[in-house]
Amino acid sequence: MTTIYALDLFGVVVFAITGSLAAGKKRLDLFGVVVLALATALGGGTIRDVTLGALPVFWVSDPTYVIVAAATALATFVIVRCWRLPGGVLLVADAFGLAIFTVIGARKALEADVSPVIAVLMGMMTGVAGGMIRDVLSGEIPLILRREIYATASLCGAIVFATLSWGFPGAAANAVVAVVAILASRLAALKWGLSLPTFSPRESADRDGD
Repeated sequence: MTTIYALDLFGVVVFAITGSLAAGKKRLDLFGVVVLALATALGGGTIRDVTLGALPVFWVSDPTYVIVAAATALATFVIVRCWRLPGGVLLVADAFGLAIFTVIGARKALEADVSPVIAVLMGMMTGVAGGMIRDVLSGEIPLILRREIYATASLCGAIVFATLSWGFPGAAANAVVAVVAILASRLAALKWGLSLPTFSPRESADRDGD
């Protein structure tokens, strides 16, 4: 098992857990838990592969991804009924999953010989699309549309990876630097409550003739 493959499966586990917990908050049954876990863990990569025309998609070529995600959902369903998972640990693990998926997505796009701009978009899509699907299915406002620095961290990391890969093709350090960039920005946002400015149009002083 290669390091990249192992990290990819780690990301699947992390996002499957977040999907399972989101299902638990909505009091879904076991089937709903598994479906939401699969959508969260595999959704981003599926959209990426379909967009790139990399068919069959990764989890069809290698069912291990489906097995790992489903097994994680079942394990989470059982464990959280007995123990409460520390929220802080899960947020950190989610940040690792975001970083790993973003870099793997950008790397796969570059291997498909697309432009660096498209590779950046594919990297961000791989990192955040699964969470968007999870939030939509569970009736929540998608995390990337809130003030939290989440998609922005993914975008910046994908840019870093694409830029380094252009300047230093094939360098192993490219992925490491990009992952660290995503983790640093995401964890800093969590620790200090950093966020992007919101859009607040200025009220007209003379509205309605006042």
